[in-house]
Amino acid sequence: MSAQHQQIKIMLELQDGMNTKVTANWQAQGYEWYRAIWVECAELMDHYGWKWWKKQSPDTEQVALELIDIWHFGLSILLQSGSSQDEIIALLQKELVIATDEKDFRLDLEKFAGATLADKQFHIGLFARLMAGVNMSFEQLYRGYVGKNVLNFFRQDHGYKDGTYRKHWHDGREDNEHLVDAVQSLDASRAEFKDELYQALVKRYSM
Repeated sequence: MSAQHQQIKIMLELQDGMNTKVTANWQAQGYEWYRAIWVECAELMDHYGWKWWKKQSPDTEQVALELIDIWHFGLSILLQSGSSQDEIIALLQKELVIATDEKDFRLDLEKFAGATLADKQFHIGLFARLMAGVNMSFEQLYRGYVGKNVLNFFRQDHGYKDGTYRKHWHDGREDNEHLVDAVQSLDASRAEFKDELYQALVKRYSM
């Protein structure tokens, strides 16, 4: 099993786990994941910049975070499709070719949003073009996705729902900032990455 195969498997399992935590039988609900995707595309466009009447510079860090959010919804569409985990992994490995011949990122984004609205599916190849447009590697996608997912689990496990969770930790920094530090301190290529990251958050939260 290749490292990428293992990492895609981990992401699919994390996504199913988070969706199940929110709604036990989520796959039977018919949630409109595609709608979440195109709304994220609009937010992403704002972060990239499109207004010709004012000076704007692409906020590539925020664009990358929005792409990771879209990936959550895309994985949900694939998991809801009825395909087996192995079939989904093979499809992602085949179609996630991170390259684009389009110089204007916004045109690639509009193609992706348009395709999403047309058939309500997740267009892996078009998503990969967006990754290329902001120089995002598969490794960055994986680290960012697992980090966000593990933080979401951590929040749920520590009182996010009943309002007892503390978003600012011992040194006054937000949990997102601690997450970035924790992710950078670990080896993402290890199969135990997600578990080690969760434990790193536990340690930081209890300080």
